[in-house]
Amino acid sequence: MSEQKRTSGKMTAAAMLFAAAFALAVTLSVCGRAAAAAQARLQEHLAQEVLRFHVLANSDSEEDQEVKLKVRDAVLAYLEENMPEEYSVRQTEDWVRAHIDKIEETGRQALLAAGSDDTLCAAVTTCWFPDRTYGDLTFPAGNYEALRVEIGSAGGHNWWCVLYPSLCFLDTAQAVMPDEGKQKLKNVLTEEEYSEITAASDFKIGWYFW
Repeated sequence: MSEQKRTSGKMTAAAMLFAAAFALAVTLSVCGRAAAAAQARLQEHLAQEVLRFHVLANSDSEEDQEVKLKVRDAVLAYLEENMPEEYSVRQTEDWVRAHIDKIEETGRQALLAAGSDDTLCAAVTTCWFPDRTYGDLTFPAGNYEALRVEIGSAGGHNWWCVLYPSLCFLDTAQAVMPDEGKQKLKNVLTEEEYSEITAASDFKIGWYFW
């Protein structure tokens, strides 16, 4: 075989490899954009169906983290006792807004009982959350409505759960989520969407700290 033919063959092989690599890159790019778009649609739909609960500690000191959990417990106990269970997510948001003063009062009483002189404020607001696994469900990153409770400077590790549907649990050793809340969520999502948020879960226990 002549040198010219060998050179031509090498160039043809290189061109074929380049074309294959280019086709693969295009395919991966298209698939990546499609997956990202699907994830965004899932997050937007999910955000319309849930209300999250977010408690931010004053700092990362052991004392402030303990106070955060006491505030959490007090507010959740008030909500469990008083918030109607049959409400939709929009009705739940409206109820929480209407009772925000009582929620703040409940949190402040918990602070006083813990010997803390920190300030506390609460509001239903739009918050950005990163990807978080909660029990056996994974919530994609994005903006969600949340009952946000800030303690002091709100500079410490925070705690969160899903207030509606009722997916809050405190037993982090077991991480067992209420079946009723999961069923409500399943009812408002498509089968594909629900499968997507369960398939992405890995049952990590450190879901609520960052």
